[in-house]
Amino acid sequence: MATKKIPNPYTNATGRRKSSIARVRLIAGKGKITINKKDIEDYFGLATLKQIVRQPLALTNTADKYDVYVTVNGGGLGGQAGAIRHGIARALVKENEAFKPVIKTAGLLTRDPRMKERKKYGLHKARKAVQFSKR
Repeated sequence: MATKKIPNPYTNATGRRKSSIARVRLIAGKGKITINKKDIEDYFGLATLKQIVRQPLALTNTADKYDVYVTVNGGGLGGQAGAIRHGIARALVKENEAFKPVIKTAGLLTRDPRMKERKKYGLHKARKAVQFSKR
């Protein structure tokens, strides 16, 4: 007997930026965005951060078709917003391959690799050295 494959009701993806990691789950719904069990309005105070998170949904005209559930940790709010955007973009491409050209040309599938450089021994910070003194 062959078993039927049940379609997955949601799509998972991981987004990263700086030291933030976001686990994103897309579910067919009405456009509700929940971040760490809080509504997006409560989690992000700045309108620009909310706009960054909603950017992939706005590009693909799917803002009212999916509910987004996110677990994010690490970094600051700006890095977290970028990680969530990256995760949503990846999940949308997994959900529908036709979205890939639009999302890719906007540069949302590329992970921003810039991270804080580690501190080296003998220095104050990653690159800041002790001031040279001749005498």
